[in-house]
Amino acid sequence: MKNKIPVAILSSLFALQLHAAQVTVFAAASLNESLKQIAADYEKTSGDKIIFNFAASGTLSRQIEAGAPVDIFFAADETKADALEKKGLLVSGTRKSLLGNSLVIVTPTDAAAIHSPSELTNAAVQHIALGEAKTVPCGTYAKAYLEKLQLWLAVEPKVVPCESVRAVLAAVESGNVDAGFVYKTDAAISKKVKVAYEVPAADAPKISYPLALVKDAPQSEAAKRFITYLDSDAASAVFKQFGFIVLSSPPAK
Repeated sequence: MKNKIPVAILSSLFALQLHAAQVTVFAAASLNESLKQIAADYEKTSGDKIIFNFAASGTLSRQIEAGAPVDIFFAADETKADALEKKGLLVSGTRKSLLGNSLVIVTPTDAAAIHSPSELTNAAVQHIALGEAKTVPCGTYAKAYLEKLQLWLAVEPKVVPCESVRAVLAAVESGNVDAGFVYKTDAAISKKVKVAYEVPAADAPKISYPLALVKDAPQSEAAKRFITYLDSDAASAVFKQFGFIVLSSPPAK
C-alpha cells in the first residue's frame, strides 16, 4: 500500500503553488553568481521563481525602455537608474542603493607584472579590455579613473571594447588582451587571471548598485517581496561572501 501524503501537507503545497509567482530580474552581469545563490535560497521558502537576465546595465535599461516585461532592475550604476526614473519607468519609493564594489586591473596569470596604471601606457601592453563606456558601468568607471590620472588619451588606442564586464574578464582569461579593468568581485571568481593593481577607493569613482521595482511590473507584489529579501541580513551575507560592499540602504530617491 502506498504511503498517503497528509492532508495538511497537501494543503500547504497547494497554497504555495497558488501564490507562487515568476519574478523577472534584469541585473548587472557582475551580480550573476551572488544573485543566483540568493535566489536559490529565497525560492525554497517563498515558492516564487526568480528569473534573471544578466547583461550590461546600459543594455538592460534600453530593453526596459523598449517595453520588456520585467519586474526588478538591479544596475551597477546610479546613472542608468536615474535615466529610467526620469522617464517614469521605475516605481517611486522602491529604489535602494544596496551594494558597492571596487575596480581592479587584471592580467593573465602568466603575464608580466603591472605595478601601476601608468604602466598601461608601456609598449609591452598592446591591448586593454574595457567595458563599452556608454553601456557598461565598469567601463564607465574605468574611463573616468584613467581620465582623472590623465592617462586616457595614451590608453584609448589600445582599448578593446567589450559588451559587459564578464566579456572583459573572458578576454583577459583567454590571453587575447594584456590587461583589463573589472570589478574586484569578478576577479575573485576566476583562476585564470591575477589582480595586478587594486584601484584605491579614494581615486576611483563611487561604485554603487541601485535596484528598484519597474513600472507596470507583471508581478509587482512578488517583486516587492524579493526586493525586501535582497535587503535582508541573509542576502547581505551572500553578497559579502562574493566580495561586495554592503551599503546602508534607504531609498536612493
